[in-house]
Amino acid sequence: MALPPLPRPYQDTAPYWKAAREHRFVIQHCTECGEHQFYPRGVCSHCLSSDLEWQDASGKGEVYSFSVNHRAPHPGFADKLPFVLAIVELAEGPRMMTNIVECHPESVTIGMTVEVVFDDVTEEVTLPKFRPA
Repeated sequence: MALPPLPRPYQDTAPYWKAAREHRFVIQHCTECGEHQFYPRGVCSHCLSSDLEWQDASGKGEVYSFSVNHRAPHPGFADKLPFVLAIVELAEGPRMMTNIVECHPESVTIGMTVEVVFDDVTEEVTLPKFRPA
């Protein structure tokens, strides 16, 4: 069984991936303007401040958009078909791309409430995914 492509943490994303390995869901918070952001980066996407901190997030959200994939884009996804690729709007505001798991793909709907779960893909990589709440 092949593994799908996995993230490679770097300076701006390492705290996110470390927290995921600990089964904690964190996002960046700007201490200057008070906004949250996702994906992790070195400056605030709202005010361009570099005064960012990592905060535990609720892990709650709603499906904003989704697609059911029936063809594997990489051999590492072949045993997961069909799978749901979704954009989830987090309770804190940002949107993130993720997978919806632990339900039939046909049951996923826009506006569906979801909560984070953690997929320990390897000893080094844990992926936050979402399931129906």
